[in-house]
Amino acid sequence: MLDSAHMHHKWLVPLLVAASGLVSSPAWPAPPARPNIVFILTDDQRWDTLGAAGNRIIQTPNLDRLAAKGVLFTNSFDTTPVCYASRATLLTGQFNRRHGVDSFEEQLTPAAFAETYPVLLRQSGYYTGFIGKWGLGGDLPVDAFDEWAGFAGQGSYYEPGVPQHLTRRQGRRAAAFIETAPEPFLLTVAFKAPHVQDGGCSCTLPIDPVDAHLYEDVHIPMPRTATEEAFAALPEFLRASEGRVRWYDQIATPEMAQEWYKNYYRLITGMDREVGRIVGALAKRGIRERTLIVFASDNGLLIGEHGLTGKWLMYEESIRTPLVISWPGLPAGRQGKKVARMALNVDVAPTLLDAAGVPVPPAMQGMSLRPLVFGEPAAWRQDWFFEHHLVFPHIPESEGVRGLRFKYVRYTSEEPVYEQLFDLVNDPWEERDILHTPAVFDQHPWYYRQILRDLRQRWLDLRTALE
Repeated sequence: MLDSAHMHHKWLVPLLVAASGLVSSPAWPAPPARPNIVFILTDDQRWDTLGAAGNRIIQTPNLDRLAAKGVLFTNSFDTTPVCYASRATLLTGQFNRRHGVDSFEEQLTPAAFAETYPVLLRQSGYYTGFIGKWGLGGDLPVDAFDEWAGFAGQGSYYEPGVPQHLTRRQGRRAAAFIETAPEPFLLTVAFKAPHVQDGGCSCTLPIDPVDAHLYEDVHIPMPRTATEEAFAALPEFLRASEGRVRWYDQIATPEMAQEWYKNYYRLITGMDREVGRIVGALAKRGIRERTLIVFASDNGLLIGEHGLTGKWLMYEESIRTPLVISWPGLPAGRQGKKVARMALNVDVAPTLLDAAGVPVPPAMQGMSLRPLVFGEPAAWRQDWFFEHHLVFPHIPESEGVRGLRFKYVRYTSEEPVYEQLFDLVNDPWEERDILHTPAVFDQHPWYYRQILRDLRQRWLDLRTALE
């Protein structure tokens, strides 16, 4: 039985472009006005690969401690699940359709780069460093940072003549920066882990040998929708997509899947160890309590759901990411809290600037997550715009709207446009596309037609507003 609230579509609330309705905070020690900032970014890490997120198999003790000292966002999303677009969004606080980086070869315009969080923080007096995967095309911005240890392209876990695993090298370089950097400082650490070795069709996940023993005697369950029945329910263009090609290369058999999953987990555990090294370096210098730490990933990853691997698509596993924020001055009553409101990668840059007391440029389209971290009342988004425009063989382009209950998907590269509608409350694994499942649609055809009309209009309104 559909309740009156659903029949009147009160779930469809306009996207809020700024937090409002804030009230004064209770009396607790104020966070430092100019905290040090460490932003840790991983590559292709799903939201559910943290012990703190409820994963009972993976070992992430340092990230779990970070979450216990801070806040874990349980509904964090990437608005465009591919590395170059997501990283441009993280830098600019802008949706893909505004920053315009649509391929691995493209870079931000000089005007857009001038309003990225590292440039603005450096201009305001922060000492800045970058370590790891840059992820955008063009020349590397070596001179835009006080210390640079970044690399172009996908990078390599092992370099000729260098015995140490890349993750370990990145962690040690980060600790060395922390030991000597003048305050206040901004350090961005962009780990390659747990991305596959290259950007092509490869199942290789080169691990640090010290982690080879991990998960040896563990069986990692296959996802609920990693079935031939779920795959057969997809439209033909998804069954022929790059995600299926890589499925064959990575997890086509149970034996392949177990080895791939375990190496994926091993890379994450190895990265977690370096997070511990970074936090330890802050503590050793005596500056942990005045350092903001943000941990996130550029996008999620399908690991067999719907018979697919990779990202690119609007399925939850592809767009949901881990997000942990440990903020100086966070009261004990807020530490260890989980926040269910929808955070986006577009919010990271405004959050970092807000923490440093630097004005957020009008061109940024995200919102500072500060009120959600501190538990302050704030008007917040009820839905958001998704887009993926990579032109690549057998990867469909798509756009859509992800709300609190419904998800609307448009495969824009198909002729005609192919639409999907999912009820995330009643179908959280997205097993039943309402528009192509008569057994569901025909139960309430008028209701679903109205939902579809509303979401088509919402998609158009958001698309227009974000350009």
